[in-house]
Amino acid sequence: QVQLVESGGGLVQAGDSLRLSCAASGRTFRPAGMGWFRQPPGKEREFVAHITWNGGSTNYADSVKGRFTISRDNAKNTVYLQMNSLKPEDTAVYYCAATRVVFGTHRYSAEYDYWGQGTQVTVSS
Repeated sequence: QVQLVESGGGLVQAGDSLRLSCAASGRTFRPAGMGWFRQPPGKEREFVAHITWNGGSTNYADSVKGRFTISRDNAKNTVYLQMNSLKPEDTAVYYCAATRVVFGTHRYSAEYDYWGQGTQVTVSS
Protein backbone atom coordinates (compact mmCIF):
# COMPACT_ATOMS: atom_id res chain seq x y z
CA GLN A 1 0.00 0.00 0.00
CA VAL A 2 1.29 3.45 -0.93
CA GLN A 3 0.73 6.41 1.34
CA LEU A 4 1.26 10.03 0.37
CA VAL A 5 1.44 12.73 3.01
CA GLU A 6 1.51 16.42 2.09
CA SER A 7 2.84 19.21 4.26
CA GLY A 8 3.82 22.84 4.01
CA GLY A 9 0.50 24.54 3.42
CA GLY A 10 -0.54 27.66 5.25
CA LEU A 11 -1.80 31.23 5.12
CA VAL A 12 0.36 33.72 3.23
CA GLN A 13 0.01 37.09 1.57
CA ALA A 14 -0.04 37.74 -2.16
CA GLY A 15 3.49 37.72 -3.54
CA ASP A 16 4.82 35.35 -0.89
CA SER A 17 6.28 31.89 -1.43
CA LEU A 18 5.52 28.45 -0.02
CA ARG A 19 7.04 25.04 -0.54
CA LEU A 20 4.83 21.99 -0.35
CA SER A 21 6.25 18.56 0.29
CA CYS A 22 4.78 15.14 -0.37
CA ALA A 23 6.39 12.17 1.30
CA ALA A 24 5.62 8.75 -0.10
CA SER A 25 5.89 5.46 1.72
CA GLY A 26 5.32 1.92 0.62
CA ARG A 27 7.64 -1.00 0.19
CA THR A 28 7.12 -1.23 -3.55
CA PHE A 29 6.75 2.44 -4.34
CA ARG A 30 7.93 2.87 -7.93
CA PRO A 31 5.71 5.44 -9.62
CA ALA A 32 6.11 6.51 -13.22
CA GLY A 33 5.48 10.04 -12.09
CA MET A 34 4.09 12.34 -9.43
CA GLY A 35 1.67 15.19 -9.78
CA TRP A 36 0.19 18.09 -7.87
CA PHE A 37 -3.46 19.02 -8.20
CA ARG A 38 -5.51 21.63 -6.42
CA GLN A 39 -9.16 22.24 -5.63
CA PRO A 40 -10.18 25.88 -5.16
CA PRO A 41 -13.24 26.56 -2.99
CA GLY A 42 -16.41 25.59 -4.83
CA LYS A 43 -14.55 24.40 -7.91
CA GLU A 44 -13.39 21.17 -9.48
CA ARG A 45 -9.98 19.67 -8.83
CA GLU A 46 -7.45 20.90 -11.40
CA PHE A 47 -4.02 19.91 -12.58
CA VAL A 48 -1.04 21.94 -11.40
CA ALA A 49 2.17 20.12 -12.27
CA HIS A 50 3.68 16.72 -13.04
CA ILE A 51 7.17 15.24 -12.92
CA THR A 52 8.43 11.90 -14.17
CA TRP A 53 10.07 9.85 -11.47
CA ASN A 54 13.14 8.75 -13.40
CA GLY A 55 13.96 11.46 -15.91
CA GLY A 56 12.57 14.42 -14.08
CA SER A 57 10.65 15.79 -17.04
CA THR A 58 8.06 18.32 -15.97
CA ASN A 59 4.92 19.96 -17.23
CA TYR A 60 2.74 22.65 -15.74
CA ALA A 61 -0.68 24.19 -15.98
CA ASP A 62 -0.54 27.50 -17.81
CA SER A 63 -1.84 29.29 -14.72
CA VAL A 64 1.26 28.41 -12.68
CA LYS A 65 3.96 28.21 -15.34
CA GLY A 66 6.89 30.43 -14.44
CA ARG A 67 5.80 30.72 -10.80
CA PHE A 68 5.68 27.11 -9.55
CA THR A 69 8.41 24.49 -9.75
CA ILE A 70 7.94 20.77 -9.17
CA SER A 71 10.92 18.66 -8.16
CA ARG A 72 11.62 15.29 -6.59
CA ASP A 73 14.15 13.60 -4.38
CA ASN A 74 14.12 9.94 -5.29
CA ALA A 75 16.28 8.94 -2.33
CA LYS A 76 13.72 10.43 0.05
CA ASN A 77 10.66 9.39 -1.98
CA THR A 78 9.56 12.99 -1.78
CA VAL A 79 8.17 15.43 -4.31
CA TYR A 80 8.07 19.18 -3.80
CA LEU A 81 6.12 22.10 -5.17
CA GLN A 82 7.86 25.43 -4.83
CA MET A 83 5.28 28.17 -5.23
CA ASN A 84 6.46 31.73 -5.79
CA SER A 85 4.61 34.98 -6.46
CA LEU A 86 1.46 33.53 -4.98
CA LYS A 87 -1.87 35.05 -5.92
CA PRO A 88 -5.25 34.94 -4.17
CA GLU A 89 -6.51 32.70 -6.98
CA ASP A 90 -3.94 30.09 -5.92
CA THR A 91 -6.01 29.52 -2.78
CA ALA A 92 -6.99 25.85 -2.74
CA VAL A 93 -6.47 22.49 -1.15
CA TYR A 94 -3.38 21.05 -2.78
CA TYR A 95 -3.07 17.30 -3.36
CA CYS A 96 -0.15 15.21 -4.46
CA ALA A 97 -0.70 12.05 -6.42
CA ALA A 98 1.28 9.16 -7.84
CA THR A 99 0.75 7.60 -11.22
CA ARG A 100 1.82 4.34 -12.85
CA VAL A 101 0.90 5.74 -16.25
CA VAL A 102 3.97 6.24 -18.41
CA PHE A 103 2.43 7.53 -21.64
CA GLY A 104 -0.32 10.01 -20.92
CA THR A 105 -1.01 13.68 -20.50
CA HIS A 106 -0.77 13.32 -16.73
CA ARG A 107 -3.19 16.23 -16.48
CA TYR A 108 -6.25 14.23 -15.47
CA SER A 109 -7.10 12.86 -12.04
CA ALA A 110 -8.09 9.51 -13.54
CA GLU A 111 -4.48 8.89 -14.57
CA TYR A 112 -3.35 8.78 -10.94
CA ASP A 113 -3.48 5.79 -8.63
CA TYR A 114 -2.68 7.17 -5.20
CA TRP A 115 -3.58 10.44 -3.52
CA GLY A 116 -2.60 12.33 -0.42
CA GLN A 117 -5.07 13.86 2.00
CA GLY A 118 -4.43 17.42 0.87
CA THR A 119 -2.98 20.54 2.43
CA GLN A 120 -4.66 23.94 2.54
CA VAL A 121 -3.00 26.94 0.92
CA THR A 122 -4.65 30.31 1.49
CA VAL A 123 -3.34 33.46 -0.16
CA SER A 124 -4.69 36.76 1.12
CA SER A 125 -4.72 39.91 -0.99
